[in-house]
Amino acid sequence: MAIKLGVLLSGSGTNLQAILDRIAGGTLDATVTLVVSSRPSAYGLKRAEEAGIRTMTLSKEVYADPIAADEVIAAMLGRAGVDYVIMAGYMRMVHAPILASFPNRVVNLHPALLPSFKGAHAIRDAYEYGVKVTGVTVHFADDRYDCGPIIAQRALAVEEGWSVEELETHIHEIEHELYPDVIQLLAEGRVRVRDNGTVAIS
Repeated sequence: MAIKLGVLLSGSGTNLQAILDRIAGGTLDATVTLVVSSRPSAYGLKRAEEAGIRTMTLSKEVYADPIAADEVIAAMLGRAGVDYVIMAGYMRMVHAPILASFPNRVVNLHPALLPSFKGAHAIRDAYEYGVKVTGVTVHFADDRYDCGPIIAQRALAVEEGWSVEELETHIHEIEHELYPDVIQLLAEGRVRVRDNGTVAIS
């Protein structure tokens, strides 16, 4: 049976599109039942609407109280029957109302190899540091920024002469493969968080 996803985004929604493409191609056993955007202008909302998916956006006024905002989001996700909450370029932290409603079921994507280069500018930070290897991390979200149990990572060798834009392009290519791969593992029930906070994949 396909798992139901609620996707949180703030921008263009390319990772949402990658998920939808894999579902349409029959290689991801999931459905997206709700897309929530922190920005009314996010192009990801248009992608969702074109796919016939219910959308929701909250105003800056609602987000002024992040706990109250997350209570609204958690309630909407619950009503949509969501199994997993997928953060796909969501530029806000999630808080207790969502985390408590979906324990070890809120998943985040980060464009670096955590614990290195946390934060909103991970690709540029890694590039400016001069790393020879960076990559992508998929992890369960917790109440700390870019922490939480790591589910999967994929490394990328940074080639000499790449611009930061070229690095960003290659990072996004990995994201669009790795994120649906991990969601399929979740759909197959193969991901478990051990008592020590690490992840086992069967």
